[in-house]
Amino acid sequence: MQVTFLGTGTSSGVPMIGCTCEVCRSLDHRDQRLRVSVHVQVDGRSLVIDSGPDFRQQMLRAHVTHLDALLFTHEHKDHTAGLDDIRAFNFRQKTDMPVFGEPRVLAQLQQEFSYIFAEHKYPGVPRVRLHPIERDDVPFDVLGVPVQPLRAMHHKLPVLGYRIGGFCYLTDANHIGLETRELLRGADVIVLNALRHEQHISHFTLAQAINVLEDAAPKRAYLTHISHQLGRHQAVEADLPSWIRLAYDGLKVEV
Repeated sequence: MQVTFLGTGTSSGVPMIGCTCEVCRSLDHRDQRLRVSVHVQVDGRSLVIDSGPDFRQQMLRAHVTHLDALLFTHEHKDHTAGLDDIRAFNFRQKTDMPVFGEPRVLAQLQQEFSYIFAEHKYPGVPRVRLHPIERDDVPFDVLGVPVQPLRAMHHKLPVLGYRIGGFCYLTDANHIGLETRELLRGADVIVLNALRHEQHISHFTLAQAINVLEDAAPKRAYLTHISHQLGRHQAVEADLPSWIRLAYDGLKVEV
């Protein structure tokens, strides 16, 4: 399995519009973060988790020319706004795009992208096939790839992460229950959000994320959904345990 980090930034991205802090002015490419998303190549399938507003740019930058399915963690715009750009894959592959998400999330997509689901469609609109994730306690099948949902809370909003083989991906969380913590154990790689050092209403801080990872004890871990408030990539990573790294845009990881 190969995982490519398409974006590792928070909802405003890094640099943030109008900000002149040292992170937003950094020339280190690892400090330049598009909205959070990953590409997973597994068992001959090409999967993307979340298509935020930078989706088109991410697909071009990562040279993704084929996409088999799109999975959503939740309905916030920084995770869904790029859905329209799956049209390119429709045109190339001449098929509808399978889209997986909880019923609540799919209903939100139908509202915000109503033209995609209209009875009489405008020529050239995206073509999708919706697959509701009805249960968070059993695996589901994505074109032959078993995927285990990972329930977490984003303040008061339930969100899903996903475990695919030995790879676990969880973003936009500030609480993980005991059931999900058990599902994280034994993973080869865990990706978890770590927004900043200071307390936040809906995201793990760096210290909180490290505590979760130490409890789960994977072989390796990567932090994502990072804001400019966390600090420079090089400086923050220098203080982390050797098995925990900051993810950055374009990073490829073999699992």
